[in-house]
Amino acid sequence: DPADPADPGPERLALNAARGRALRDAVRRLPGRCPRLLEALLSPQDPTYREIAGALAMSQGSLGPERSRCLGCLRRLLAAEVAGGGRGG
Repeated sequence: DPADPADPGPERLALNAARGRALRDAVRRLPGRCPRLLEALLSPQDPTYREIAGALAMSQGSLGPERSRCLGCLRRLLAAEVAGGGRGG
């Protein structure tokens, strides 16, 4: 009886949960408005750019460039952690 590919199993679920925690932790460590911006952009409430800009007191036109900078920072942070074997602990 082969394993059901739709059933990820406990190991896969644990790995996915750990990856999610690591990603959320990395986002929280980003500089400036990046954590709030990325959390807003990925919010299940799906706010508009106008709503996000208002909440962060920034212009709508600066959201895209700021998002790009934040994602670049996140990419570098995660790459450094992977190269370094993760944070201590």
